[in-house]
Amino acid sequence: MWDPAVYRRFGAERSRPFFDLVGRVGAESPRAVVDLGCGPGELTRTLAERWPAARVAGLDSSPEMIAKAAAEPGPVEFRLAGIGDWHPDPDTDVVVTNAALQWVPGHQEMLARWARELPSGAWLAMQVPGNFDSPGHRAARELSPVGLRADPVSDAAGYAEILTAAGAIVDAWETTYLHLLPADGPEHPVLRWMEGTALRPVRAALDDAAWATFRAELAERIIAGHPVRHGLVAFPFRRIFVVASIQ
Repeated sequence: MWDPAVYRRFGAERSRPFFDLVGRVGAESPRAVVDLGCGPGELTRTLAERWPAARVAGLDSSPEMIAKAAAEPGPVEFRLAGIGDWHPDPDTDVVVTNAALQWVPGHQEMLARWARELPSGAWLAMQVPGNFDSPGHRAARELSPVGLRADPVSDAAGYAEILTAAGAIVDAWETTYLHLLPADGPEHPVLRWMEGTALRPVRAALDDAAWATFRAELAERIIAGHPVRHGLVAFPFRRIFVVASIQ
């Protein structure tokens, strides 16, 4: 189960890649814009602000996220739907998916299908985290009784190959953001960050007692791997971006 409040911790750090991604989309007057894996919806609404004449929709597989998104008034339609089941409508001119495809096994093949199904002139923009080798993620995989995938994403070159093979013109890059997280509470900020995303499958599988034990052990490993210096924790976070223009 997704918790919108937990996910929205570190909102500025989580939203920056979205704007870096969408800023490279060259669409001028799209007819329909879709945000796949829209979460609580704040970022999706900025798409309606950029393209006010477009029909904008946000899709997410989490009832909690869609309930939060739909509770706010505005011109965006929010729908409960899985990314893997989605197909573009004939007038879908922009597809954005930000930090969502890492949860979808086989999404590489799905990207190729979207490129074939989207109309000529459409734009496909995706971003996924590439931080699965960080100390916190390695520790979570080693300690978790639930199988966590070691590297569920491709690199920028791999995604570029998929989409150029489908005939798209591709702009692909990787960026490592250095988040300087304030250590201003009783809990380590990297642990709090991971609770909003990577640790969700673990929390869903464990009862309260087992979760407390796992969390305490993981916290010790994270503290060792991400030390506090001058009241801050340096948290390097690699992300992978692809913007494709469909021909």
